Amino acid sequence: MNKSLLVVALTALCASAWGPLKEGDSAPAFTAPASQAGRTFEFSLVEALKKGPVVVYFYPAAFTRGCSLQAHTFAEKREAFAAAGATIVGVSLDSIARLKDFSADPESCAGKIAVASDPGGRIARAYELAVRETVAGRKDQRGADIDHGYAERTTFVVARDGRIAATVGGLAPEANVERALDAVQRLAASSR
Repeated sequence: MNKSLLVVALTALCASAWGPLKEGDSAPAFTAPASQAGRTFEFSLVEALKKGPVVVYFYPAAFTRGCSLQAHTFAEKREAFAAAGATIVGVSLDSIARLKDFSADPESCAGKIAVASDPGGRIARAYELAVRETVAGRKDQRGADIDHGYAERTTFVVARDGRIAATVGGLAPEANVERALDAVQRLAASSR
């Protein structure tokens, strides 16, 4: 094999080995401190899957423009997700104290969806997402410092069997939500 073909083959192999988990992969089970409507609780993926599919969406930081828009869009569409039997949980590297405010904020989660804290990025890494450090001096929409790293915006639809039914990434916040809703509705239709 010549060197250029070897480089191409190794590049393709590495590209396929890295990146978010894909459809059919087992979703890593996790528990994490979470908040909904300003109330904290322990979120368990295993427990949530007993009720139906779970939409696990990772986002960079609470109270940033795109993340607030995505959370608000999920909140507006919560009934449609629930009609398909799905639970929604957002996951970020934000502290639980910050997420208590975010979960209750009417311009973000509006008390309708849960958000879980993954301060070290352990959950994000388990889903094979890149975790990056924030830029020093970065502020949120309220002017508060963002003092934590972030994971890339990616949504996983996890079927009741614990396998990933869809991975949604590389889209604007609203399109990400719409694609996740389509995946949940297809999953519900196929189980009828």
